[in-house]
Amino acid sequence: MKQIKRIAILGSTGSIGTQTLDVISHYPGRFKVDMLIAGSKVDTLIQQAVKWRPSMAIIADTSKYWKLKEALEPLGIATACGSEAIADAMERDSFDCVVTATVGYSGLAPTLRAIAAGKEIALANKETLVVAGDIVTAALRRSASRMLPVDSEHSAIHQCMAGESPADVRRLIITASGGPFRKFTSEQIARATVADALNHPNWSMGSKITIDSATMMNKAFEIIEARWLFDIPGDKITPVVHPQSIVHSMVEFVDGSIKAQLGVPDMRLPIRYALGDASRLATSDAPLTLERYSELTFEAPDSDRFPAIGLGHYALERGGNTACVINAANEVAVAAFLHGYISFPEIYGMIEHALSAVDYIGSPNYEDYVATNAKARAIADEAVEKKKRIGSLS
Repeated sequence: MKQIKRIAILGSTGSIGTQTLDVISHYPGRFKVDMLIAGSKVDTLIQQAVKWRPSMAIIADTSKYWKLKEALEPLGIATACGSEAIADAMERDSFDCVVTATVGYSGLAPTLRAIAAGKEIALANKETLVVAGDIVTAALRRSASRMLPVDSEHSAIHQCMAGESPADVRRLIITASGGPFRKFTSEQIARATVADALNHPNWSMGSKITIDSATMMNKAFEIIEARWLFDIPGDKITPVVHPQSIVHSMVEFVDGSIKAQLGVPDMRLPIRYALGDASRLATSDAPLTLERYSELTFEAPDSDRFPAIGLGHYALERGGNTACVINAANEVAVAAFLHGYISFPEIYGMIEHALSAVDYIGSPNYEDYVATNAKARAIADEAVEKKKRIGSLS
């Protein structure tokens, strides 16, 4: 009989977190929810904990802690709050696998602690590898921990690489839907509203990653993530726009053949694959029916309209703390756009400003990454405040 896998979900109230719980609900006796961790949605976290009865629930927002504690401790569920408590919890013996479903830089510290503790990592937080891929992969080499990707693109590559030699790979081909602005002109993109940017044609995701899809910053990050996950040089990783989002990514080999993984655009598919430890968990979900699609198309991305694409390759070429700067400035810029403080094109401008203002560090350690993240955020925050005051980033 297969042993029950005990799961911790970092970011349980977000899009990936809630879909992970949905996946788990279909496999009773195979998985147990041991820990739920959320950012600030305390009411949703309480509802999840009451249903799933984990051993522990943690809220990052310390101001929401007493509500969590009062609701759950009478049920025998331990509670805690804050970023340090989240990182410390990664060393608990009560779980085997952590799904890192949080968004942004906040996933780095707990993921490193989980790796040090030898936990299995189902990685949905791409920023962990974007910010500090060198440190994370070095930590994995020293640990019994295993990391499986949850991003649909990287899950697809992992599946295509099964049984293949990395030496036989000519290139990785990462697909992109093109987002809501694929057919927009530069002028239309410049006038895009928040509602326009959040109107993704294929995927249902959280607001931050949906904006990253609109700017195609998510592809820049996925190029960086793929470099570290698969130990493939950045110049062998190619993005391609595939509007139907049926082919999730491909691997081209030295003999000219290409392997692709296809599926419906549903994040539960890569979540199942990661939770199942790269095995196939049977599902009754509606399968992909290719007869419904008259064509599957592919096109080169437009780097003029979407300059973020080039930032992924630039970050890998330059190395050091470059990707950390890009990620930090992007997080601030996306939040500012969602609040209506800056225009859509100014997201790129804020990233370029941060890159020019933060000192380059060629071989950063963990403390350097922490300092770089703080500095880049401060510079981006200052730019947002200036825009709010005088209407200009420059």
